[in-house]
Amino acid sequence: MAAQSDDIRVLRFSTDDLPERDRLPIMREVHGRLTARVDIEPAPDAPLHYRVTAYPMSGLVLSLFSVSRTTIRRTRELLADGNDDVVFVAPPTAGNMVSQLGREFSQIAGDAVLMSASDVMRIDALGSQCPMITLSRQMLAPLVPGLEDAIMRPVPRDTEALQLLTRYIRIFDDQQSVATPELRNLVVHHVYDLVALALGATRDAAAIANARGVRAARLHAIKTEIMKSLNHRALSLAGVAARHGVTPRHVQILFEGDGTTFSRFLQDQRLARAHRMLSNPALAERTISAIAYEAGFGDLSHFNRAFRSRYGETPSDVRARSRDSVC
Repeated sequence: MAAQSDDIRVLRFSTDDLPERDRLPIMREVHGRLTARVDIEPAPDAPLHYRVTAYPMSGLVLSLFSVSRTTIRRTRELLADGNDDVVFVAPPTAGNMVSQLGREFSQIAGDAVLMSASDVMRIDALGSQCPMITLSRQMLAPLVPGLEDAIMRPVPRDTEALQLLTRYIRIFDDQQSVATPELRNLVVHHVYDLVALALGATRDAAAIANARGVRAARLHAIKTEIMKSLNHRALSLAGVAARHGVTPRHVQILFEGDGTTFSRFLQDQRLARAHRMLSNPALAERTISAIAYEAGFGDLSHFNRAFRSRYGETPSDVRARSRDSVC
């Protein structure tokens, strides 16, 4: 099943969307062998559940899986398609058994592994959510010395680049972040940077990655924390920097590279949240002061001044227009 958005092509497949009698054959034959080019065998004693959302871009495909206990194989028969990509697998839960090139191990929660699409492989998934990143071998090989030796070599979950990568790929949740070809091209470069660092990048590639992919991923992680913590009035530059293992000055440099500052970004997001709440007719009974405090402002006078400066109207004006639109 496919969905087309104005911003980015998104491919979706779910057994939940199919009549029960058709779920197994369509999953195995249509999605498995024709689309994903793998054999899929669900556990006979577990309810069938298979869902994938894929974001295909030039040189990269991010796939987010949610599956019941399943065995996924890339067989010798299917290798005839000539696909020589590599696949970076980083499950958040433990227990998946991966096998390839005579090596076999059970993944620890959060550990990642690189696998080869040009070799027979098997994944025994216990039933979990799992992100998989398909990358071009030709594009990744110059960044990672001895790339072939990295296949089936576990990447520990405490590897900094892996931690940044697993947070960074959540950028696909925000379609505006990948809304244009230029933005998607940047995201592809950032993902390659982070995967290369996690596997062991060359000196030159590491220097580029630290100046590009790592900075982007860390800024994205910091912005994500801010967005989730807008109502915490004690949210501070020093506190955010400490939680991300960098200095306050480094955080400021990241925001300066984005054309803003930490404090300006924080205030803009708080004002935007307040504006959305004031524009919501369902919140018409909530006072303006309560909305200001919920958005993270501790001083109502400061909130009113900042709001008027940002939007050219008062909070009361926005609230009144929202009420008028309902009438």
